[in-house]
Amino acid sequence: MSSTRRTPPPQPPQRSNAEQEAYGAAERLRTQTEAALAAMPIRAPEAADELDTYADRIERTARDLSVALRELANQRRSLNDE
Repeated sequence: MSSTRRTPPPQPPQRSNAEQEAYGAAERLRTQTEAALAAMPIRAPEAADELDTYADRIERTARDLSVALRELANQRRSLNDE
């Protein structure tokens, strides 16, 4: 009997804080977009307020994502400058 050791698969590198923030914002934006898409076919008058709420959330989250991506880009530029 041969004893073959299996090596564990390589672990992905740890994400930096900027990467974690960008991934988190992207995931929130995806989730909120899906919820808004699900609410769109509802034609009841009271659904209009819900659509406004989704629009506000998506707008804020998109801003959060753009800030996180710019922060990540700056972080990577500074790593290249070192």
